[in-house]
Amino acid sequence: MTGELFILCIVVVTALAFDFTNGFHDTANAMATSVATGALKPKAAVILSAILNLVGAFLSIEVALTVSNKIISIQGPDGAPVPGLTGEPLLIIILAGLVGGILWNLLTWLFGLPSSSSHALFGGLIGATIAAIGLSGVKWDGVVSAVLLPALFAPLIAGLVAGLGTWVVFRLVASIPDRRRDATFRWGQIGSASLVSLAHGTNDAQKTMGVITLALIAYGSWTDVTGIPFWVKVACALAIAGGTWVGGWRVIRTLGKGLVEITSPQGMAAETSSAVIILSSSHLGMALSTTQVASGSILGSGVGRRVPVRWGVFGRMVVAWILTLPSAGLVGAVCWFVADAIGGAAGAAAVFGILVAGAAYMFLRSRRTAINADNVNAEWADGLVPAETSMSRSDHAGSQS
Repeated sequence: MTGELFILCIVVVTALAFDFTNGFHDTANAMATSVATGALKPKAAVILSAILNLVGAFLSIEVALTVSNKIISIQGPDGAPVPGLTGEPLLIIILAGLVGGILWNLLTWLFGLPSSSSHALFGGLIGATIAAIGLSGVKWDGVVSAVLLPALFAPLIAGLVAGLGTWVVFRLVASIPDRRRDATFRWGQIGSASLVSLAHGTNDAQKTMGVITLALIAYGSWTDVTGIPFWVKVACALAIAGGTWVGGWRVIRTLGKGLVEITSPQGMAAETSSAVIILSSSHLGMALSTTQVASGSILGSGVGRRVPVRWGVFGRMVVAWILTLPSAGLVGAVCWFVADAIGGAAGAAAVFGILVAGAAYMFLRSRRTAINADNVNAEWADGLVPAETSMSRSDHAGSQS
């Protein structure tokens, strides 16, 4: 095995790892409200979401073909790598960017923050590109039009649509007893949540497909800049579905219990709003943040029903959104410098080692306040990290005594 092939293999594995974290980080976008209202049992919700993410990943490739070319200057207009940036240099940029995205995903998951996996990937790639090429390597107009403006308007539009939908729904069903109303809308929630999961697969799985295809083009084993290898589609679909099946319970808890108290009509309005916006963006080839759309929809559903909103929780979410690009970018840049300083396959292996060490630490740290299907719907406690399980509390009490 040549050094360049070794680096390619690490890039593919890392890209699939990002897809996996994307899956469990973003499960909440589709299923948080259904879990919170009891429309679906927690484990049934993540299994259903995983299946539909898998299906959705095969429905479109528009996002996959545009994901990196809009924001960084490592490809020409036809999608091929720019002259002088093929092989190992481009592979290292992609690897460093992916590591930046994964570590930010894991950090925000650790604190139960529903941040954007898309922006984490973009930030990592931007940081690695700046480190390798300089500021001229970033398409700043593309960053504004494809990342910043959608990040501003997508949650606002989703919130307005969901708020209006919630207000209309509650006006229409005002005379129906609550128990009968909620039972009916829970069935509707299953349908709307399924649509969000399908939409998520058509949008988010595509981003990793595009990154892996770019790596294959850089290595020289793929030449079709208008298509995605079938095995890449299958691998990415399975990775995002696997991550969804694991269930990002910490983020599900924040969106389902931490932002507003959700009823079934609200949940259906929020999910329908999210699905329409995400599917529209996928059709147009826009790499939209499904997290920001879903968060805006859930917030809007609370405003539309005029129930209390935990603005402190939402404020911390917004801070995480703002920090995503620069933080992931900083990690991406550092990883590129590490790989460049060591050089070759050893440098790529060192960056991969950073990823493994960081991921292992955050996973072990998360076990201190474990969130799972059994306690995801517990009453919300102060702070972003959900309350300990009753078993953990009893153990703690026993140790105190």
